[in-house]
Amino acid sequence: MKLKKGIIVVLFFAWGIVSLLLPALTASSAEYLTFQTEDEANTIEIFKAASPAVVYVTNNAYRRTGMFSLNVQEIPQGTGTGFIWNEEGLIVTNDHVISNADRVTITLQDQSTWEAVVIGQAPDKDLALLKIDAPKDLLNPLPLGDSSMLEVGRKVLAIGNPFGLDTTLTVGVVSALGREINSMTNRTIRDVIQTDAAINPGNSGGPLLNSLGQLIGVNSQTINPNTGSGIGFSIPVNTVKKIVPQLLEYGQEVRPKLGINSMTDNWARQRGIQGLPIFEVIEGQPAANAGLIGFRQNQRGDIFLGDIILEVDGLKVSTYDDLLNVLEQHQPGETIKVITLRNHDTLEFDVELAPPG
Repeated sequence: MKLKKGIIVVLFFAWGIVSLLLPALTASSAEYLTFQTEDEANTIEIFKAASPAVVYVTNNAYRRTGMFSLNVQEIPQGTGTGFIWNEEGLIVTNDHVISNADRVTITLQDQSTWEAVVIGQAPDKDLALLKIDAPKDLLNPLPLGDSSMLEVGRKVLAIGNPFGLDTTLTVGVVSALGREINSMTNRTIRDVIQTDAAINPGNSGGPLLNSLGQLIGVNSQTINPNTGSGIGFSIPVNTVKKIVPQLLEYGQEVRPKLGINSMTDNWARQRGIQGLPIFEVIEGQPAANAGLIGFRQNQRGDIFLGDIILEVDGLKVSTYDDLLNVLEQHQPGETIKVITLRNHDTLEFDVELAPPG
């Protein structure tokens, strides 16, 4: 009986303590729910402001319903992310997101779906420009940043649709700058941003943002989508700023013309040739006008090497990819300095670049 009374006293005492602490605990919980660190507040603000600009991209294909059937049905063959570029309905995404599509649809944050027109593609840079005819009140473009101002350690945020999960936020830092990745055309994309913000399948084509909510990159690929390595790559916004006007005007990436055809990199490598051997120069084009020559053949059928490009404007050229990367830094009408090797002699040429076409 005494034990029972003792238990009752203890429970009564415990209840009294709980009653005294409950208001404080409730207030503490409420305070926690309303309290935000400065970094949390920044992340929340950016997500709320930027997410309406992020879109869901569906790559659709037409397929016959059977081997002997003439009936055709539309099936989704891939999904990814994009973002609104301007109030005219331009959408930027990765080229590989819409590759081989028969029809592309865009789903906005309000869940409305719009058919997209492909304005242009730049496979070498893994960028594509689309357009939808949606009301302007649904089109919220992202402010543009400057990727040249980035530093390792700066905070970045990625918004996308990984694994079909729409409008997903991941946060990280700039892990490295000046990386190189290969596009699906095996061209080198340079000055790429490396980040540890999770970029998974479906994030491709989505925006990478800085702590001001500005676009600084287009998420493109991860080092290995099967390992969860936490290493992702984004195409810098300064590259996007350059390519988008070209896609809008020409439908493709443009670069000034040198006017040569080169031997393949494998051919040169197998023969131990350092540099880029010219196979032919095109008559009337800049290289020919400047005096460069390609392969030559004498009356007996013997073939002789012409010029081997070693440098362009002080940059070493070892492959055709190297040459294209140099040309992309120039405009038609500009003069470049080309150094070649011809018959063991080093020669120097001033070549005025021509417009594409």
